Amino acid sequence: MRLTALFLMAITLAACGDGQAAQSAGTQQGPTERPGATPSAPQPGERTFRDWYVVCNNANACYAFGHATEGTAWVRVAMPAGPDGKPDIVLGFWPENGAFSGAVTAQVAGTGVVAATDPVGDDDDYPVALVRAPQVEALIATMTQGEAMTLKAGGETVSISLSGAAASLLWIDERQGRLGTTTALIRKGDRPPSTVPSAPALPVVNPAAAVAQGRYGDQEGQALPTTIEELPDVVQCRADTDFNPDLQAAIVSARLDADTVLWGVPCGAGAYNFSNAYFTTRPDGSNPRRLTFPSTGEPLDLLVNASYDPVTRVIDAFDKGRGLGDCGTASSWTWTDRGFVLKTSSGMSDCNGVPSEYWPTFWVTR
Repeated sequence: MRLTALFLMAITLAACGDGQAAQSAGTQQGPTERPGATPSAPQPGERTFRDWYVVCNNANACYAFGHATEGTAWVRVAMPAGPDGKPDIVLGFWPENGAFSGAVTAQVAGTGVVAATDPVGDDDDYPVALVRAPQVEALIATMTQGEAMTLKAGGETVSISLSGAAASLLWIDERQGRLGTTTALIRKGDRPPSTVPSAPALPVVNPAAAVAQGRYGDQEGQALPTTIEELPDVVQCRADTDFNPDLQAAIVSARLDADTVLWGVPCGAGAYNFSNAYFTTRPDGSNPRRLTFPSTGEPLDLLVNASYDPVTRVIDAFDKGRGLGDCGTASSWTWTDRGFVLKTSSGMSDCNGVPSEYWPTFWVTR
């Protein structure tokens, strides 16, 4: 994933009204909006510097990633926004010979700093480790002095390219207003932390009040309203999934409010991804409308591996870049009094073994 348009659009309802208009599968664009954001809130941004990839989200929290030159391994440097922000370093890699027997360490080639780590979680087959806080600053300082960082665990060693690391960390300093301060990652100076801009206020997303579901839900044998079945978009979805009757029968429904019902229609499936198109109707099936969902890029008219929780009012989607689930995009949307709005979004463009919980976030809310 490489974001090309870094903005948040309000959710759009593709109107499919009566008569001739009901036959249209086109979308009607709504106004551009960043719900809850203050005027000074930054847009998420991303850059690639040689072998390193760096992202800063709308809260101006930043994440820089390096990866192994051979094998599957990665290092992430994370820096929260604001004068009190302190970096942390997480690293991980998959062993070729099964589980590791020793702790993970990190060292920049040609330097004397050997950073000890503490394991994160209990998964010995896929170690993720957090560099101990007192050693983070020293390890970052050495990252500009070498070409590679060596990770060791048990008897296994893997090399992480540092080409682009310094430029990535400098970009974070610039983005967060740290240049010349004592908190800078790369270009330190004498200016106090108080000169670093505060983290921007997060957009606030308030879910609509929960409603009783009644006859709606992920129920076997559920039928779509005829008004939706007849839409050209749905006719196409049915044609694209006619190879799998069980998939076609996996209709999703939910009551969003007294006048609005959500319908999910299977539109495609592969080895590890399935996609749904979403529509709303009135309870009697009238006024069918196709939904598009806001993102940090173009609005989405299909959601992959998605599910809706009527209690939290949230749709979660996880589009896997490969079956392992170590790359792709993960997003969630909340049903509010103004429709579905983006709650969170994260992603990983390259498949380097990074678990989804360590992906950089592009959009966060409260």
